[in-house]
Amino acid sequence: MIHNSYYYIESALTPDQCQKIIDLGLSQIDSVKKAGGSTVATTFDGGHKEALEKLGEPVSPQADKTVEDLRKEKEKKSYIRDSEVSWLNHQWLYDLVYPFLHKANNDSGWKYQFDYSETFQFTKYGPNQFYGWHADGESCHHGKYKRYIPGITKTGPDGEMPKGYTTVPDMVGKIRKLSMTINLNKPGEYEGGNLKFDFGPHNQGKRFHECTEIRPQGSIIIFPSFVYHQVTPVTKGTRYSLVLWTLGRPFV
Repeated sequence: MIHNSYYYIESALTPDQCQKIIDLGLSQIDSVKKAGGSTVATTFDGGHKEALEKLGEPVSPQADKTVEDLRKEKEKKSYIRDSEVSWLNHQWLYDLVYPFLHKANNDSGWKYQFDYSETFQFTKYGPNQFYGWHADGESCHHGKYKRYIPGITKTGPDGEMPKGYTTVPDMVGKIRKLSMTINLNKPGEYEGGNLKFDFGPHNQGKRFHECTEIRPQGSIIIFPSFVYHQVTPVTKGTRYSLVLWTLGRPFV
């Protein structure tokens, strides 16, 4: 049990900084497409929209089903994720957000050990797009990243790297500790698309929470990576966000 399940800083980034990130993220999406690549946001278990549509069976969005509902489903005929992404690793982005990460980690009382951050994920959600219930990481040793060894590590059906493996030496043996999301949009540019938490059935009366606190442009929210969350469907406009995960040794 943690005292604070999330920590937010309203309007942490300026409108100019947010627009610079949006332009950079969209430019990267365009570059990947022009090179013949895919910008579809994927899941390791193939539960994203494009993967299920390729199976030739009718699929539907998972929408706002609870974690219990999803676990009861024996067949994956609904998709959990539908959006576009690009990846950014510019040093000025890390320099920009790291002070906020440290402030949240300290002021919230978590004071988690972490010593590495993954590549930034820029995400674009259009109308009806969303990301269903999930956790970004696990809190135990089972969630540690393992070293991917080409030619030895078993790959997925399409040759993709299996879940939990990495080619980055600094990630091996570590877990995701903190997740950060930045709202890049101006007020009124989209509707729906709220970050929503599921704190579990034990939190009676306070189980679910939609984070409208971070709707002001440039607002940052940080939370432990093991907390279940989703992005509700966008009902109007386009939502842009920037996501980062910090890594450290497993909790003991």
